[in-house]
Amino acid sequence: MLVFTVSIFLLAALIFYVTAGGADFGGGVWDLLAIGPRASQQRDAITKAIGPIWEADHVWLILVVVILFTAFPMAFGAMMTALHIPITLMLIGIILRGAGFIFRKYDSKASEVQRRWSTLFGAASFFTPLVQGVTLGALAPGQIRVAEGKVTTGFFVAWLTPFAFVSGLLVLTTCAFLAATYLTVDPAGEPDVRNDFRRRALWSGGVLPAIVLLLLLGARNGAPQFFQGLANWTAIVIALGITASAIVAFLSLWTRRFSLARVAAIAEVTLMLIGWGWAQYPHLIAPDITIYNSSAPVTTLRLLLIALVIGAVVLFPSLAFLYYIFKGKGSRPVKAGPE
Repeated sequence: MLVFTVSIFLLAALIFYVTAGGADFGGGVWDLLAIGPRASQQRDAITKAIGPIWEADHVWLILVVVILFTAFPMAFGAMMTALHIPITLMLIGIILRGAGFIFRKYDSKASEVQRRWSTLFGAASFFTPLVQGVTLGALAPGQIRVAEGKVTTGFFVAWLTPFAFVSGLLVLTTCAFLAATYLTVDPAGEPDVRNDFRRRALWSGGVLPAIVLLLLLGARNGAPQFFQGLANWTAIVIALGITASAIVAFLSLWTRRFSLARVAAIAEVTLMLIGWGWAQYPHLIAPDITIYNSSAPVTTLRLLLIALVIGAVVLFPSLAFLYYIFKGKGSRPVKAGPE
């Protein structure tokens, strides 16, 4: 029960990271794809939306890593060994994205300089969630083999597969969908820009079901154990919840009920990640590493849970205050990026 509880915290941290930090990556994607007469206004809206919070949103990725190497050290070691190439690429992408965002704000305002940093920011925002999804997808096919705590397969297996690539495409599209939906709420007083993001949210949200279907079709042969995890009533109930949330999000965007659309989008993505976790359970790396055979000693798990509870008491009010300051109804538009 203790191991399962810690794994719930791990999944929850991943959900918070995708719904918060993932949307920041999605903002970079739309920054890269900003076109038309309002392209500069779209980029300004993205900067104002993510500028005060994008660094804070990465706390969830740090939490995922900390829980993983503290509670499941064998799984952490195997992942870092077998998938060190995509993980290194992911870290490079995160660094380049942050550098592009900051230098665009404080470097010369000449159009050529701004275009260069915008391209770096957008390209890294596009590349990073794609690689993150590929890394996550590589844990399911069962091609990474571990014996006595050591990886026995090569460094190019699992993540260079169609299933892993579709997983990356799913994560990328999910981030873009969340960002566009959030941005229909953020640029208040700019109806044209709001409508631009509304169309993009409708488009990306409409593409998501097709990618999910493609992933399921690929899982049948590409990740059979993962596919079997979806063949039960719990998975069906989760799938129905995802479908209902997607419909509500689409209709809310269509009818311009943007606050409701944001809630529905968060619910849809949250249920998608819960469904992923359910299909993967109890494996962290199929088929050899589970949450049970890779867990740390009971004493370590208990201390970790205590630390997580205490941390939550501090973290959630702090983040709520941060969002209130920069996102509350009484807040003024933020023109400057993070210091």
